Amino acid sequence: MKVQQGFTLIELVVVIVILGILAAVALPKFADLRGDANTAALNGLKGAMASAASIAHAAQLTAGVASNVSVTLEGSSVGMVNGYPSASASGVAAAISGNDFSWQTSLGMGKSATCYVGYTEAGAGGTFPAIGTVSDASGC
Repeated sequence: MKVQQGFTLIELVVVIVILGILAAVALPKFADLRGDANTAALNGLKGAMASAASIAHAAQLTAGVASNVSVTLEGSSVGMVNGYPSASASGVAAAISGNDFSWQTSLGMGKSATCYVGYTEAGAGGTFPAIGTVSDASGC
């Protein structure tokens, strides 16, 4: 009587087919992670901009200065308009320090003209600035 050693060809083919099916099903789930990561980064930036605007507004109220007077946050001078950071590199971008995004002229903060979060200055009544994701995250 012979003792079987190893696998038969049929067993190996079946295992390879099963692995191929699993790979075909799982690969699309992992292929689009970059777009999801970019979207999450823009949403995080949106939250940071809202928080920075609130903190700068609170700092200005605490200092008791006029609504267009700059405030200092963590050593950075933040330009203010109507009680909130201005829509510029010296405004909201200065209020958010230590990130991978920069001020995109007349667009908002982001990485490029197709990857940014829009920021519109506060109105004359001191309303909160309009902050919203404007770009297509796939362009990041």
